[in-house]
Amino acid sequence: MTLDAFLDRLKYREPVRPDLATLRNLHRAWRLRIPYENLDIQLGRPILLTPDALLDKFTRRGRGGLCYEMNGALALLLRAAGFTVTIVEAAVQRATRGDGQWGNHIALLIDVDGERWFADTGIGDAFLEPLPLREGTHWQGKLPYRMERLDTGTWRVHHHPNGTIASCDFRTAPRELAEFADRALTRDPASPFARVLVAQHHRDGHELALRARTVTRDGTDRRTLSTLDEFAGALTEFRIPLEDIGTGELAALWDRTEGQHEAWLAIQADAARR
Repeated sequence: MTLDAFLDRLKYREPVRPDLATLRNLHRAWRLRIPYENLDIQLGRPILLTPDALLDKFTRRGRGGLCYEMNGALALLLRAAGFTVTIVEAAVQRATRGDGQWGNHIALLIDVDGERWFADTGIGDAFLEPLPLREGTHWQGKLPYRMERLDTGTWRVHHHPNGTIASCDFRTAPRELAEFADRALTRDPASPFARVLVAQHHRDGHELALRARTVTRDGTDRRTLSTLDEFAGALTEFRIPLEDIGTGELAALWDRTEGQHEAWLAIQADAARR
């Protein structure tokens, strides 16, 4: 039931086997069909990492989520498909911000045909297919991703030069998703997830990003949403189902993004003056 539910969500019709071709195809299908988004945090809804909650959110409700949810749900799918999956602790931007970043992210290691692969759909503009756990530069289309071993059990993946992050470190020691439940529930007002509404999605060969009231395409083509109807249309474009966001909640989100958008404009103006 878990496998069928996820395959229906992904509109995946290919044979499913625990092999490299299926792993690549499922990871790519996830990136093409499921958005990275933080609307539940913006709405004050709980972020739950239990299998039942993830299955409900990603299949019945048709939603996306943050890294703990995205990679936790992907782990459910891959295990249901017969893969050996290890959840690992990660640290986005540890290279520049230090060890305090550990635990701000999780990722997956998958063993296939005697080789390990690094899977991660929990970065807004994540790579489309898993990367081999092997030092060196790995190209996906025109985008280079570099794997660097830091020590015996620690690696760093360098995002492509125009990515939303520079790098992400991860440890290969196995962890349980439940260990990150408290981190996922955090309501720290200083958290970037609390400060601004975020959605990202790979669609039609382009990376789309929503920050409060600003939509960008491939990081450059930018438009500002001016009305509630435009906001609703943008959420639909990001494959966020409006039926899971009540009418009152939608209006509340739109009102909330006003202050977030003004803060973003102020940051942009300050940067332009420097």
